[in-house]
Amino acid sequence: MNQRLRRCGAAIAVALGIGLTLSATGTAGMAAAAPSLVTAGSPTERVTNIVVHSDAMNKDIPLTVIKPADESKPRGVLYLLNGAGGGEDGANWLAKTDIVEFTKNKNLYVVIPNQGQFSYYTDWEKPDPELGVHKWSTFLGKELPPVFDANFNTSGRNAIGGISSSGTSVLNLAIEHPGLYEAVGSYSGCPTTADPFGQNSIRLVVEVRGGGDARNMWGPYNGPGWRKHDPVLNAHKLRGTKLYISNATGLPGQYDNPAYVKKTDTLADQILVGGAIEGGTMTCTLQLVNRLQQLNIPATVDLPPTGTHSWGYWQDQLHRSWSFYERALN
Repeated sequence: MNQRLRRCGAAIAVALGIGLTLSATGTAGMAAAAPSLVTAGSPTERVTNIVVHSDAMNKDIPLTVIKPADESKPRGVLYLLNGAGGGEDGANWLAKTDIVEFTKNKNLYVVIPNQGQFSYYTDWEKPDPELGVHKWSTFLGKELPPVFDANFNTSGRNAIGGISSSGTSVLNLAIEHPGLYEAVGSYSGCPTTADPFGQNSIRLVVEVRGGGDARNMWGPYNGPGWRKHDPVLNAHKLRGTKLYISNATGLPGQYDNPAYVKKTDTLADQILVGGAIEGGTMTCTLQLVNRLQQLNIPATVDLPPTGTHSWGYWQDQLHRSWSFYERALN
């Protein structure tokens, strides 16, 4: 099944509601065996690639680093996750947005992992025959930050943001690693992982698109592993973390027209499939927003009246939320 057909199937189902070699010493509470920065990247280029070894997954992880305009002072770090394809499919922040140009005068590090497709950036309970070993929560929450901090002029203050499936992941990462992230930005995510709608949305990503078995991720469907990773059920654990939550309605907006999308079939896909997915994630997002309000947990919430599940709108949200990250990290 090609990617477009998989996306179509996912959207229909969602709409229906189914579903260098340098070492670094880890700090207290970090992984026992400290991983290393295998490849340092360029000391002069603002946008550079590094490779950090993950002991938990026994592999090297490629990452893109966008450096701050002024590295003479310690700066905060924004870890920015791609969507379901993990950036491996070409749909990523560098290829699809103006992030390099936008950040040229900004003073945060941006770190983007370039792997992790269909993983939900979580620790899987079991290796998957199709998708392999995923221990992304361990890598992102314990292995990567001390290595990055040891090799770049960081302040030790972090934020994390993610789109689509990773909009769910970033919330769970904040819950699983309390105190690590000052701020979290969730764009068009579905944080209701314990209810049928949320579970089937995840299964469509992991199983329909990825060919894996979501039970290897969090255990049996409807089981405790799924409830443990439901940010709505665990919203109280987000107290004290600055939150930016955004989602559009799925109705066509300013980027859903021939002037912006030249190919007719791509435009149709964006409007029909992207509209259905965004409408579905809005349902999930509203549940999170309502629960945060019930718990009196503050959040910056942006729910535009139009917009599909597509990069133009996520670029806009990155622009809108940048000052949120700056306030949290500076």
